[in-house]
Amino acid sequence: MRIFGIDPGYAIVGYGVIDVAGGVYRPVEYGAVTTPANADFGQRLKEIYEGMTQLLREYRPEAAAVEKLYFSNNKTTGIGVAEARGVILLSLAQAGVPLYEYTPMQVKQAVTGYGKALKPQVQEMTRRLLRLREIPKPDDTADALALAVCHGQAAGSILRRELLERARDPGRVI
Repeated sequence: MRIFGIDPGYAIVGYGVIDVAGGVYRPVEYGAVTTPANADFGQRLKEIYEGMTQLLREYRPEAAAVEKLYFSNNKTTGIGVAEARGVILLSLAQAGVPLYEYTPMQVKQAVTGYGKALKPQVQEMTRRLLRLREIPKPDDTADALALAVCHGQAAGSILRRELLERARDPGRVI
């Protein structure tokens, strides 16, 4: 299964594409779509949309894992991130890629086994699972890869349930 992990933002959108087969994770591509701070906000959204559309065309993921938004102290920044996230979700919908959303705690639990793990612990475990030489930079890229790994864990359990169900009902189509 090819999974596209996305850490939404409007200055930096981290992305990570991984392949998962037999419980083994393989990185395909990762990086960030960045927008200039001095650009008009509408232009920044356009650049994010175009970047996501190009990546989706190029890598053709079977699923996308995106972080659920939560607002902390800065609501103004949160609104901008939410608008950028909307553009990202539009690009996924237009590409026909199923969307799966995960909270930071779910990602931490899936990647490290501990829902309150610290960011460096999640990044290091992601690096190990993907057998990377170093933790990807910027942090948004590492977070996107962790989201993809999280979905790989979740999708594996969903797939296992479906296979078990099929074993009980051989006529069932998965």
